[in-house]
Amino acid sequence: MCTVYWRTIILLIENFIALFTETAPYLLLGMLIAGMIHQWLPNEWIVSTLGGSNPNGVNKKQGSLRPVVTAALIGAPLPLCSCSVIPVAMGIRRSGASKASTASFLVSTPETGVDSIGITYALMGLPMAIARPIAAIVSAIITGMTIAIWGKEEPVKPDTNSGTSRCCHAKSNCSSAVSTIADTEQHAPKQDWLISIKAVLSYGFDKLLVDFIKWLLIGLFFAAIVLTYVPSNWMASYGSGPLAMLMMVVISIPMYICATASTPVAVGLMVAGISPGSALVFMLTGPATNIATLMIIKNELGQRELILYLIALISSALLAGWAVDVIFNYYDISMQFAHGSHDDIIGSVHQLSALVLFGLMIWQAIKWL
Repeated sequence: MCTVYWRTIILLIENFIALFTETAPYLLLGMLIAGMIHQWLPNEWIVSTLGGSNPNGVNKKQGSLRPVVTAALIGAPLPLCSCSVIPVAMGIRRSGASKASTASFLVSTPETGVDSIGITYALMGLPMAIARPIAAIVSAIITGMTIAIWGKEEPVKPDTNSGTSRCCHAKSNCSSAVSTIADTEQHAPKQDWLISIKAVLSYGFDKLLVDFIKWLLIGLFFAAIVLTYVPSNWMASYGSGPLAMLMMVVISIPMYICATASTPVAVGLMVAGISPGSALVFMLTGPATNIATLMIIKNELGQRELILYLIALISSALLAGWAVDVIFNYYDISMQFAHGSHDDIIGSVHQLSALVLFGLMIWQAIKWL
C-alpha cells in the first residue's frame, strides 16, 4: 500500500514537471510578446481599438461591439496557447484595454490559432476545421459582450514599476533618472534600441512573471492532479449528447490543455462515441477555462467578471456544440479521422525553456528572500 502511494506521488511530480516543461517555451514567448506590446505598441491605439478607459477610469466604449469583435478577430489567428496568452492579455489590459475586450481576446486566442486549425484539418477534416474557428470567434464575442453589458468597468491597475515610474519614488531620483536618460539620448542615440529591448525584457520577464507565476503554478498543479488520478478513458465512457457535452465542460475546467494538444484528444473521444459537437465543446472550453486562466481573470478583471466569463463561455460553447451536431446530422456530414498525437518534436527546446523559466523563478525567489 505504501509503495503504491509513493508511486502515485512520483507520478504526480512527473506529470507536474512534464506540464511545466511543455508550457515553458509558450510562456516565455507570451512574456516576450507582452513586453513588446507594453513597450512598443502605442497605448492610444490599444485604447481606441480595444475599448480602453479614459483618464478617470470610466470606459466610454464598454458597451461597444466593435472593440470586442476586433479583439476576437485579432486573437483568433495568433498561435498562442492558454499559457502564453495570459501574459499577453495582462499586457493588453494594463495598457488600457477594456475588460470586455480583454475577455474576448482571452477566449478567442487559446481556443484557436493557425497551428490548431492546421492540425484540426489534418486530424478531423475540413468541416471541423471551418467550424472550430467560427465557433471560437462567436464564443469570444458573446463572452466579451456579456461582460460589457453586465460587468463593471474599473480603472486599469497601474503599473507602478513600468517605464520611468520605476525609479520615481522621489523627485530627486526621478530627475536624476530623466537627466541620465536625456544624456544617453544626446550622446549615444544609436544605443536607444538597446534601452528599448532592456525595457521589453524587464517588463515581460520580471514584472509580469512576479504577477502571475503563483497562479500559473497552482493551475499546473491541479492539472497534474487531474492527469494523475483521472483515468484516461473516463470521459469517453459517457457517450454522446447533452450529458457528454456537460461532462466535457466539467472535465475541461481544471484541465490544462492547449488548442493543438486538445485536437488528438478530441479525435480519440469521437472515435470512442462522442459526437462532433461534444468534441467541439471540449476543444472550446478546455483551452479557455483552465484554472490558471480563471485565477488570472479573477485577479485582473474581478470576481463578477469571472462569473460572467464562465457563464457566457460555457453557454456559447454548448450552443456551438449543439449547432454542429444539428448541422452535421442534417447534411449527413461524415468525418474521416486521422489518429495523431501531440508529440514533443522539439524536446530540447522545451527542456531548455523550462530551465530558463525555472532560473527566472529562482531569481525572483532570491530577490523576495
